[in-house]
Amino acid sequence: MKNIIIVGSGGHGAELDDYIRYGNKSGKDDPIKILGYLDDNPDNYHRYMFSAPLLGSIKGHEIRSDCEYLIGIANLTYRRKIVEEFLGKGAKFITYIHPESFVSESAEIGTGSVISYHCNIGPNAKIGRYSLINARASVSHDCEIGDFNFIGPNVCLSGFTKVGDENMFGINSATIPGLSVGSRNKIAAGMTLDKNVEDDSTVFYKIKERVIAIPKSN
Repeated sequence: MKNIIIVGSGGHGAELDDYIRYGNKSGKDDPIKILGYLDDNPDNYHRYMFSAPLLGSIKGHEIRSDCEYLIGIANLTYRRKIVEEFLGKGAKFITYIHPESFVSESAEIGTGSVISYHCNIGPNAKIGRYSLINARASVSHDCEIGDFNFIGPNVCLSGFTKVGDENMFGINSATIPGLSVGSRNKIAAGMTLDKNVEDDSTVFYKIKERVIAIPKSN
């Protein structure tokens, strides 16, 4: 039995609670016991039905050596800062892979990352530390993803895509094969990247299409 504390009790923390409860009930995971949650805003905790108590604030928490931690904060503004503060105080983080996801045996998943349900992680894919691969996302063969990335639901990264650190890919976004995306970028929902992206960019554009229906001749 692995004992953990989840850092954050907002929406992502609630999802992690569900994932772990499902994994424990299914018998597909090694058992995990959630000792509790940390959050600087108790109102977050009370919005959801958690399986363990609120232990206190993130800021006031003293790192425990009898358990490990799982980051439950999806917001990249705070995710890296909190993880690095905890690591500096001696915390150890686990990697969590939902039992209903497919991860190739040749893929590499970094410490502290979360692979949500119904994800596909293809052959030779490399995912760095503390990244979140959200529900139904596909990271295809030979992709390389850095640290502290948020890959939203239904995102599709095609083969040989390279992604740096601290990027946010919105829901239903995608890449064509072989693209490079730098660091600290925001890719808006529904965007399909067909060219490389450097650093510190927001990718959003609207495509206006005129669709003409031509009736079939008899």
